[in-house]
Amino acid sequence: METKLTLRLNENVIERAKIYARSHNISLSKMIESYLDSVTKEKVQEGENTSITPLIESLSGVIELPEEFDYRNEYRDYLDKKYK
Repeated sequence: METKLTLRLNENVIERAKIYARSHNISLSKMIESYLDSVTKEKVQEGENTSITPLIESLSGVIELPEEFDYRNEYRDYLDKKYK
């Protein structure tokens, strides 16, 4: 069931949100609904009580690394080069 909601927001924020929504082919109502859903949804990962922010969730899966990639070795090598 959908319910109407009235919000009071800064005019500049509304205009930027409309431009963003238009450029992403989504209604402003749907955009706000998605945001509210994402910040209020409880996310529990396998026994952990840690929730992931929407920003971090949107970034997950952006970079694909080989199975054998060892980020600790890469970071150590980076620090070695940086401080030589």
